[in-house]
Amino acid sequence: MQNIQEIFIKMREMKKEQKDLKEMYKDALAQADEYEEIVEQMKQLREKKKQIETRIQAEMGKAWEKLDDIKFEMETNKEMMTDIAMTTLMKGGRVEVKDEYENPYEPVFKVNFKKAEDGQTAE
Repeated sequence: MQNIQEIFIKMREMKKEQKDLKEMYKDALAQADEYEEIVEQMKQLREKKKQIETRIQAEMGKAWEKLDDIKFEMETNKEMMTDIAMTTLMKGGRVEVKDEYENPYEPVFKVNFKKAEDGQTAE
């Protein structure tokens, strides 16, 4: 099994290579005349789309506001479920929920690394 540090370094090297290749791709696109024309058309269409969406949202009134409220409440509940699941797991418990058809769901956790403040390692 590889060391986590070795994998981390390899991932950083791959990320740098990926960035360099993406820059090459962007430069090549910038050289294509028709690409710029299409990008401009897309900007205009996005603006028109946004205007239509704004108009429809205003026409919906309270229904649109309710949709926003539901979205916010769902985000809040998702965060609360995450906190409860982590606490339960840390206490050695099992976490599982079921939908309306009795299908079981279990939590899936994802680990990300971010640079520590002031370059210090977290303790």
